[in-house]
Amino acid sequence: MKPRRYLLTPSLIILAVLIIGCAFLRPAQAQEKPDDKTAQKKELLTVQPVPVQPDSKSDKSSSPLGNQPAAGQQPKTGNEVLITNTDLITFTVTVTDIYGRFVSGLGKNAFSLLDEKQPQEISYFSDDDAPVSVGVIFDVSGSMSGDKVKRARDALSHFIQTSHDSDEYFLIAFNSRVQLLLDRTRDGNAVLDRLMFVQTKNNTALYDACYLGVERVQRGTHPKRALLLISDGQDNNSRYTFNELRRVLKESDVVVYAIGILSGGDVGSSLGMEGQGILEELASVSGGKAFFPRTSAEMDDIFEQIALELRHQYSIGYRPPNFVSDGKWHHIKVKITPPRGLPRLFVRSKEGYFAIANPK
Repeated sequence: MKPRRYLLTPSLIILAVLIIGCAFLRPAQAQEKPDDKTAQKKELLTVQPVPVQPDSKSDKSSSPLGNQPAAGQQPKTGNEVLITNTDLITFTVTVTDIYGRFVSGLGKNAFSLLDEKQPQEISYFSDDDAPVSVGVIFDVSGSMSGDKVKRARDALSHFIQTSHDSDEYFLIAFNSRVQLLLDRTRDGNAVLDRLMFVQTKNNTALYDACYLGVERVQRGTHPKRALLLISDGQDNNSRYTFNELRRVLKESDVVVYAIGILSGGDVGSSLGMEGQGILEELASVSGGKAFFPRTSAEMDDIFEQIALELRHQYSIGYRPPNFVSDGKWHHIKVKITPPRGLPRLFVRSKEGYFAIANPK
């Protein structure tokens, strides 16, 4: 039997060419897919990540330090902090006479200061009527019910009227939570307007409010910084503790003036005495002062007195020899020698500073 012979027609030849061509093309196409994925990954990696805002709880690990005395913080992206070291120690000094009147016009030679009992040379001195960055910390918790808020608001208007025209204000209200109502304004009337219709309720997060106040005021325009803390001094809802807040005030260059708004039932009670002690300690550690007015007229006078004090303060700075940024607490003491003819004078200022340690 003779074998069959198959004739390759033109159509079969074309079909064979197509089959052989597809066999060679498939590996090439399979190699292109990984390259496309790699290109997509590279493109995704070039997208800038969205900065994550640090939560308020994580802020405890990095205290809101000022640019004095020994170090300043400048915000970076995310929750990083850049520490810039400087050996310039600056602070404000209030001078009064035996009647509590402010004494201005003194020269640099009238002051002397000690750092750990070692005499220091004053390298910076100013007695200018300079504007201030002021944080108003207003308690609107349930314990401030009745006419306490209205009395304090009316007295605050006297402070604003007496203050420097270029002062800037931050307004923080707090009860069980803290709210920044106004951020950096020179309109004092706007501060009063925001306090017109506040309602007192809930618990008290005083320490949290002060912590935020220090942080915001240190971002202010002016080198002189102060907090007006208007409260009865009670705290029952803060995440930060008293010791943490006290440490922050010792580290910062913010002066606290506390105005204790106490009702008749608060005076002499255990809660009233505790609140008074808290306000006195917070003011003292910052170089400020606490006041406890009994009447509306006395409260008006106190707010005016604070405004005048801020306008009559002296600013003093010095550079300690052989400064070491070791994070230790350094005691400072300011003394004054009054010119002839003046009676004894009294000085109030911060008691020291932390030489902030370099980060490792």
